[in-house]
Amino acid sequence: MAFHRVELEIGGRTLSIETGKLAKQADGAVRVQYGETVVLGTAVRSDPRPGLDFFPLTVDYREKVSAAGKFPGGFRKREGAPNQKEILTMRNIDRPIRPLFPNGYIDEVQIQCWVLAYDGQNEPDVLAGIAAAAALSISSAPFQGPIGNVRVGRIDGKPVIMPTKAQEAYSDLDLLLCGHEDGLNMIEVGAHQIPENEMLEAITFGFDYVKQVTALIKDLQGKAGKPKQEFSYDIPADVKTKVDAFGPALKAAKTADGNKLDRQDAVREAKSNFKKQNFPEPDAGAGVGVWNDYRETMKKVGSYLHDLEEEITREIIRSGSRTDGRSFDELRAIDCEVSVLPKVHGSGLFQRGETQALVTAVLGTGKDEQIVDGLSDEYSEKFYLHYNFPPFSVGEAKRITGPGRREIGHGMLAQRALAPVLPDVDKFPYTVRLVSDILESNGSSSMASACGGTLALMDAGVPIKAPVAGISIGIITGGDGHDDCYLTDIQGEEDHFGDMDFKVTGTRDGITAIQLDLKTRGLTLAQIEKTFELAKKNRLEIIDMIEKAIPEPRKQIADSAPRMLVTTINPDKIGKLIGPGGKMIRSIQEATGAQIDIEEDGTIYISAVGAGKAEKALEEVEKIAAEVKLDQIYTGRVTSVKDFGAFIEVIPGQDGLCHISELADGFVKNVTDIVKVGDTVRVKVILIDDQGRVKLSRKQALKDEGVEDDKLAAAAAE
Repeated sequence: MAFHRVELEIGGRTLSIETGKLAKQADGAVRVQYGETVVLGTAVRSDPRPGLDFFPLTVDYREKVSAAGKFPGGFRKREGAPNQKEILTMRNIDRPIRPLFPNGYIDEVQIQCWVLAYDGQNEPDVLAGIAAAAALSISSAPFQGPIGNVRVGRIDGKPVIMPTKAQEAYSDLDLLLCGHEDGLNMIEVGAHQIPENEMLEAITFGFDYVKQVTALIKDLQGKAGKPKQEFSYDIPADVKTKVDAFGPALKAAKTADGNKLDRQDAVREAKSNFKKQNFPEPDAGAGVGVWNDYRETMKKVGSYLHDLEEEITREIIRSGSRTDGRSFDELRAIDCEVSVLPKVHGSGLFQRGETQALVTAVLGTGKDEQIVDGLSDEYSEKFYLHYNFPPFSVGEAKRITGPGRREIGHGMLAQRALAPVLPDVDKFPYTVRLVSDILESNGSSSMASACGGTLALMDAGVPIKAPVAGISIGIITGGDGHDDCYLTDIQGEEDHFGDMDFKVTGTRDGITAIQLDLKTRGLTLAQIEKTFELAKKNRLEIIDMIEKAIPEPRKQIADSAPRMLVTTINPDKIGKLIGPGGKMIRSIQEATGAQIDIEEDGTIYISAVGAGKAEKALEEVEKIAAEVKLDQIYTGRVTSVKDFGAFIEVIPGQDGLCHISELADGFVKNVTDIVKVGDTVRVKVILIDDQGRVKLSRKQALKDEGVEDDKLAAAAAE
């Protein structure tokens, strides 16, 4: 295999793609480098497995921490199951690639992307998307690409292509784009309330670079691409004739009265009767060959039935009405409730048609933060959302397992939607966890999670900056004299048989998250602009409904939630607060029942469940870490008496000298005439010298507070 290399200058750095050196036995293999980050992408195709009736595309992405010069964390020093970022990247690679294979293709296709080197600045996930597309493009698989991936940030209102890790810290946008010269077919966004017109500008900016990356891969394909596998999927004429005749009955079932499950039952029964009448099973004693032929025929029947149902669904919609009777821009009935569960810190129930999300909010402390370890330096997250999709939510009985890729992806979308409106840590230092349990589903449960998450956060007393809502817009593309049909609030079958699932979340002021899944080849910028327009209109309607249920965040958090207080002390006082072997801080925690967490910069987080515990601990901390202030009046305790004055402890561990001349407003013969060891007196700080020594005055404190001094008169009488 000959070595080939192509390269492109993008964002001030060189993007290079090489093939012919690494992994040469793979059907397609490329080495992608950007900066000093390197990703290996491979594609392999094999014949379909017997009995298979779906396209078994597998995408695997792994970040080997050795690429960053690190050891895996934890006890086992070997990478294990994929982490959340790896799973999300697999989804982002899979989604734009899957629709670009021919209908009916069922060969096994496996894509693997490995991060081989990471420079700490250029993120490898977008490079993995490029590597996967390039490997497929030069392989023999009938992939109808190539496609290109780019990331766009925005700093000071200006878009930045392929931002570095340092630039991302200043960016209010994380936009991942994928597409080709015909349009965009995948968008993933996290944003800080960016208006629709500005978001469209960023997408337009990124699309120009998408086309450049696509052209680069096409250049490599021309130099090193293998001949593409010839593939056609033919349906026998007799199968087509019989299935086509079933069309009117199938249409009647799909428009039957009732809810989603009623229509599903009607369609299932109609299909079952059709198959029994037109394609009866062979006799039990028929030979193996007869049964194999029957199974092969039924695969063709099932495939063409699916195509027919898709076309009927699209015809129903193009006629001006949807299968549930709604108009194109009509939302399903929406109901919002808060405080639906006792004891929990916050809860919200969001119902939209036959989709229902129950979201619970939990408030925690610093020890509840999610620690994230990967290629970059370890960090912690103070907000995370977990999404659960049990089989009963769609009326099915399936194997119950841990969260899959879909659940992780939908949870992250809702998390991205809500993260920009959370309060700053210095104003609300709690760790926040949301759990979205989908109890019913018929379309866009991730958007229901975002809306329900807003309800739960406000119910928990989290002072969010603005309510967030989201909606999914679908499309039935035009053709044959039809215009594009844009569908508000798509239900499950419109997602399955339609061309687009375009989810947009945001506030009244702008977009916070986007996720585009596409079944057609690509969207134009004009189609994206139209989608934004519809999504905003619906989003504002939903926000109005949310605010009717709860107009603003509650002023107080739940009694069952921990009280969390924050103070700052001089870092030099940290050792004193901790005490020898931690003795001092342990004694405060045991006496008050509060948890105290200390940061290196002197920030102290105090948390406790129960009235007054956190406040009491804060008082003790501030006493120990307090610093004497000039002109401040204190209540002090006399610790020792000398001929020239008295030493008085004004704060724990801090004494000051009150000279005999400052004890009273007149002549004082003996210090003990005014104070004795153990006395409590009011004193004012009149000087703190360069060495930190404190000088006090009793007479000035009495004068400032307007208190008459009777001790001097009593001493004179004696």
